[in-house]
Amino acid sequence: MKKSTKTKIALTAAACALTLSATAAIIKTTSLDGNATLSAQTQAVEGVVSAAILKQGSNGSEVKEVQRRLKLWGYYKGSVDGVFGAGTRSAVIAFQKKNGLKADGIVGKATFRALGMESAYQTLVNQTASGAGGYSSSDVYLLARTIYAEGRGEPYTGQVAIGAVVLNRVKSSAFPNTVSGVVYQKHAFTAVSDGQINLTPDDTAMRAARDAMNGWDPTGGALYYYNPAVATSAWIFDRQTVTVIGRHVFAI
Repeated sequence: MKKSTKTKIALTAAACALTLSATAAIIKTTSLDGNATLSAQTQAVEGVVSAAILKQGSNGSEVKEVQRRLKLWGYYKGSVDGVFGAGTRSAVIAFQKKNGLKADGIVGKATFRALGMESAYQTLVNQTASGAGGYSSSDVYLLARTIYAEGRGEPYTGQVAIGAVVLNRVKSSAFPNTVSGVVYQKHAFTAVSDGQINLTPDDTAMRAARDAMNGWDPTGGALYYYNPAVATSAWIFDRQTVTVIGRHVFAI
């Protein structure tokens, strides 16, 4: 291998390590088979970057939050539906121009930061590699937001249980078949109605989301939960109780 080629590879590896601390610095270029190692690691880095940006064709809760903020600030006129279409792209470009950013219509790290969503970006970067239990990093983050908004004062098992209820609904034919569909189903969760779903989850909620997605279900298959001290819908009291964890009753 020529010296200049080895130098370029080393510089590329260093740049990747500086850009994404979560993928730091195990690249080696001291052997002939180092090229294969570098190629695999480069693909992993590119996967992290790709999953941590939003662009036309993207969809999900992060897109929905971008749309909500852009609409609040007068850049976006369309529906807040979580689908990154041409209208969203135009709004992102307008926002980027106004804030001195590269006007490419792509929500990357700098645009996330300008939108006040840097923590969402970093979480996507950190969780992208494989998500949990086969779910995407976006699903992990949305479930963590739901857990944090709905049960941050509950014991850890109770937080995992909230996540399990969401996932049990995903698996049930009676509910939408995606995490975002379940969470944003009309009137399903108080945290969505009152806006607390947009709070940034803490490490405990992130861990609880991953545990739930990896198969821990403290509820034994519950599809509902409620706090009997504050619940106002009479029908919920008629559901069959499975277990009680913290302040929540879990039912089917």
